[in-house]
Amino acid sequence: MGRAMVRIIYREIAGGAAFWGPLAGLGLLILVGLYSAWYMEHYGHIVTGMGNRIVWGIPHVFAIFLIVAASGVLNVASIGSVFGRVPYKPMARLSGLLAIALLTGGLTVLVLDLGRPDRLIVAMTTYNFKSIFAWNIFLYTGFLVIVAAYLFVLMERQMSPYSKPVGWFALIWRVVLTSGTGSIFGWLVARQAYDAAIMAPLFIALSLSLGLAVFILVVWTICRWEGRELGSGLLSRLGRLLGIFAGVVLYFTAIQHLTNLYSAEHWGVEAFLLWDGGVYPGLFWLVQVLLGGLLPIALVFHPKTASKPGAIVSAASLVILGGLAQLYVIIIGGQAYPLVMFPGMEVHSVFQDGVIASYAPSLPEFGLGIGGVALALAITLVGMKILRFVPQSLADKTVDPPPAAAEAKAA
Repeated sequence: MGRAMVRIIYREIAGGAAFWGPLAGLGLLILVGLYSAWYMEHYGHIVTGMGNRIVWGIPHVFAIFLIVAASGVLNVASIGSVFGRVPYKPMARLSGLLAIALLTGGLTVLVLDLGRPDRLIVAMTTYNFKSIFAWNIFLYTGFLVIVAAYLFVLMERQMSPYSKPVGWFALIWRVVLTSGTGSIFGWLVARQAYDAAIMAPLFIALSLSLGLAVFILVVWTICRWEGRELGSGLLSRLGRLLGIFAGVVLYFTAIQHLTNLYSAEHWGVEAFLLWDGGVYPGLFWLVQVLLGGLLPIALVFHPKTASKPGAIVSAASLVILGGLAQLYVIIIGGQAYPLVMFPGMEVHSVFQDGVIASYAPSLPEFGLGIGGVALALAITLVGMKILRFVPQSLADKTVDPPPAAAEAKAA
């Protein structure tokens, strides 16, 4: 059974104070991020909460969040062009724009947090292919090029026949990219909390969840801001998909910790992260599992809230909060637990071997991370103003039209 053909009309977002006001606010946050990076570069990492044991702090949490979400947000375009789901096709352009914007913001934070951004030239010209970091340079830059090509075939009518093969290529590339990001932690044998093959599929699931949550918030905000119609059926569809992704994240998280608990060598780090590690068990159980997992699933599937836009937007916000908490526990909690150099033996030295590392994020670290988020949103905002990324209407009758009358009668 076919569908009635409805032409999707795309329009740039309006200008004026409604555009320049938010852009100016985002610009101010970007300046705060740049100043924070300069401040840490000028005075050294002594002004941060990081040290010689916790070398990846809050900026890395924001950076990995943006990079992972960039991969996942493109899933909306993939569902439409690769898997042929009609309601998702009108949102493919915005999906691609967000993917480029989020990755750019994440990589900017990552580079500025290195302490020596000028050394990036060395990293881009001298490669150690035994390192997953070297592989990721190609994965990230390749992703930007592929998504740009994907947007071109989506927006150029004469190139539309190529949208599916290019979409497949983008889908495969982003799965590999997210696997590479997860493998940064999965292949680090020196940390008890890492060193697990489950990290790759866990990060893929996390990317789908975070990317869709970001997309829901952006499309809902733009439609309200511009007065464009957003169908309740479409929003409910996105909400249910978000609930499924959130459930998959919980599943892989459970498998990760159950696997570690099955192995005696990981009992110490599991006890630290799950019940006696101070702030980390609280973030894990309360923020990640309850607020960022179970509550959003309940909101999008409960009959009384499943069709309410406020509940779906709240679920998306909670998923992002839970994802940030999960990344904090993985990245910082994994570094805080001491390195087990001699299993079964206690190690004491002047270098504080065997001692839990403490970490308190500083304002410059938060400033840099928030600046990266602001940069991603500013790129998205400017992109929507310059080019036609957003449909004029996302009403249910537009994006998910009923079958044509003649075809319905014939059927």
